[in-house]
Amino acid sequence: MELFIIGIISYLMGSIPFGLILTKIFLKKDIREIGSGNIGATNALRTGNKLIGFSTLILDVLKAVIPVLYIKINFPDAVYISALCAFIGHVFPVWLKFKGGKGVATYVGILFSLNIIFGLVFSICWLIIFFISKYSSLSSLIGSLSIPVYILIFEGSENVFFYVIMFILIFFTHRENIKRLKNKEETKTKIY
Repeated sequence: MELFIIGIISYLMGSIPFGLILTKIFLKKDIREIGSGNIGATNALRTGNKLIGFSTLILDVLKAVIPVLYIKINFPDAVYISALCAFIGHVFPVWLKFKGGKGVATYVGILFSLNIIFGLVFSICWLIIFFISKYSSLSSLIGSLSIPVYILIFEGSENVFFYVIMFILIFFTHRENIKRLKNKEETKTKIY
């Protein structure tokens, strides 16, 4: 029962669609009708309002940090359940007919909560690939792959399976981006 409650609360926290809420409140627009139609931070930047874009990013990170850190401190055995449920909440929110974001910002929050080194590895990898390519999607894919690779090389941890699952989920959420990258049709992102 305890695991079920942890899972549900983490899912509900993760499912708060901050990109949608902020664009509705401050721009009186529906983010699902802008750019890619995604509710995440990258598409929030496409509204042309950088404050909304970066606020969405920070809030999408925090909605994973809050439940995962709380569970890590109080129920450490359930931390991976909490992390996975928060991520699934963002990607498949019940409020939006299970059509949510790509999960990258939420994954960053999970990484920093579980292990600050993993968060830094992802962030550095993301920034390097982004400054070379200007593709947020490619940066996210390579960044999420870098975590299980880093663990296998430097830690050999049994928890690598969790990070492999997370990479597979992020690969799944980016399947349309991957097609566009292959066809050289992906949109470059401006973050500055």
